[in-house]
Amino acid sequence: MNSDASFDNLHNQSCPDLRIYWQIEKIRNYEQFILKSKDNSLQFRFNATEGYALQHFNGQWTIEQVQKRCTQKFGEVIYADFLEELLHKLVTLGILVDTIDENSDNIATIPTNSSNYPHLKAYIQWIAHPEGYWILRNPEDVTYLELDNRCKIAIELLGKLPLSAICQKCEISPEQLRYLLQLLTATAMLEGTKPPKPPRKKFTPLQLISFKVRLFNPDTWLNKPASLLHWIWTMPVFVCLCLFIACSTVVGLDIQRQLIATGSALMSHQGAALMLPFGLLVMMVVTIHELGHALTLKHYGGIVPEVGLLFMFFIPAAYTNTTDAYCLVKRRQRVFVVAAGVLTQLVIGALALWLWCFSVESSWLHHTSYLLLIASLFTVAVNLNPLSKFDGYYLAVALSGINNLRSRSFGFYANLLKGNWDEEKPSDRFILAAYAPFSLLYTLLVFGSLLSFLIHWIVYYIPITAIIMLLLWAIYYIFPRPA
Repeated sequence: MNSDASFDNLHNQSCPDLRIYWQIEKIRNYEQFILKSKDNSLQFRFNATEGYALQHFNGQWTIEQVQKRCTQKFGEVIYADFLEELLHKLVTLGILVDTIDENSDNIATIPTNSSNYPHLKAYIQWIAHPEGYWILRNPEDVTYLELDNRCKIAIELLGKLPLSAICQKCEISPEQLRYLLQLLTATAMLEGTKPPKPPRKKFTPLQLISFKVRLFNPDTWLNKPASLLHWIWTMPVFVCLCLFIACSTVVGLDIQRQLIATGSALMSHQGAALMLPFGLLVMMVVTIHELGHALTLKHYGGIVPEVGLLFMFFIPAAYTNTTDAYCLVKRRQRVFVVAAGVLTQLVIGALALWLWCFSVESSWLHHTSYLLLIASLFTVAVNLNPLSKFDGYYLAVALSGINNLRSRSFGFYANLLKGNWDEEKPSDRFILAAYAPFSLLYTLLVFGSLLSFLIHWIVYYIPITAIIMLLLWAIYYIFPRPA
């Protein structure tokens, strides 16, 4: 009930009928009463005087009459504002909600239904993280939130207490709780909510650099191969793979002159004709790479909700959504999920090296195995770059334990400018301080080079066509979208 409201006109009003959603019972052998919701989801204890008064909350007695009956039964124990404070308590607990009659400025109290309180879905999971925070995981929509202990307590009280009581109990402001509810809604954690659809944005030419096409949900299909191949994730197999890759590396370094000579010969004889088979082999390697991520995550009990095609400069490759690896408690498991793709590429490259060594020169197998080796090494070099958001970046996140490394590194410098020196842990500050400048320099160099090459090519080959297409796009982009 509003604290600034007056109770001068309350005495002649009828007590609200709690029997709509609530029932009062006396506890045997105790001078206490329990008020519980009819769905048994909520229970509140009251002392003898409060319980006796609540027995009259049936819509037939006025507040003044109940006050008199309590005074007659308990005598001087009942003070003058007893009923007013009881109403305050009922509103604070969410048993009643207050409304104001605009015509008479009187306050009316209405019993609330506990099922109307915002509450989590039944299958939402809490995961305790070793770093000291909690992960709230939605396994159906594959969303999650990283929360501290105070937010966890507040969320656990949803559905049990009204929002005002949660703010008081957890010592958080209504704005903080409102923001927390917005996060729970956006991640479809609350009952009756669904993940919001991403806003439709107008097309921009930059989208041609990289875009995704979702195909299907492979999670159920991956269960069987992950169970059949469980032996792959054992320590003996891992050691054997590492030894195989190490031996292949030694052999590759020993015959590197022959490898370089083979590459030069292929380029001189076939030239641009190699682009198509090389591109197809890159696609195959990347597809197996993504399958390694997905099966490793399934092995550790994660969810793979999405598989599709990733186009970079119109070159297609497969991708899988393995963000659920974030919810794995053990850092070692998160590292293995990320490293599985790179390990798969290295194994493919090692197999290709041995095929090249033992195949007949000038045969199709000799040439194909060489191209497969180069495709594997090329994709490993691209993937292991920690300055772009490929496997190298996520491997750095998993190894360091610093989630959202890129954004937090730039935020680290923003906090320094504001004078907030202690926003990050001392052990993370060096990594954050080093990552931001290197990432910025890399982005400027790569995109600057690409943009320079693209502009030069357009001006030299298709200047008129480019100007027409740019004008058409500007008209489309500026013209308002129909409501």
